[in-house]
Amino acid sequence: MSFDSLLINNGIVERYTSTSDAYGNPIKTWGVHLTVPCRLSYPKGRQVQVNTEVVPVEAVAFLWDDDITEQDRITIDAILFEILFMARSQDIIGNHHCELSLKRVIS
Repeated sequence: MSFDSLLINNGIVERYTSTSDAYGNPIKTWGVHLTVPCRLSYPKGRQVQVNTEVVPVEAVAFLWDDDITEQDRITIDAILFEILFMARSQDIIGNHHCELSLKRVIS
């Protein structure tokens, strides 16, 4: 079984971009950065520390090693998540995949 066959979900990674309005004032908006295959998992009892706050991890996403940071956000199967922590996993020759600790965004 290959890693590709495990990536059964689709993720849309969004990154803050800066545009300007008609008067030249900067406007920050979310723009699509990547569309990636991924796998969503719901672990129990995991937490991460964000600054001075301990935040429960609601979901974990596994995907190929891509250009993703904790400042991005990801939508998987129409659910918007904030990326709390991004860990790169390695195999024998280098980086293999990313593991994203996620918190659901309630709007």
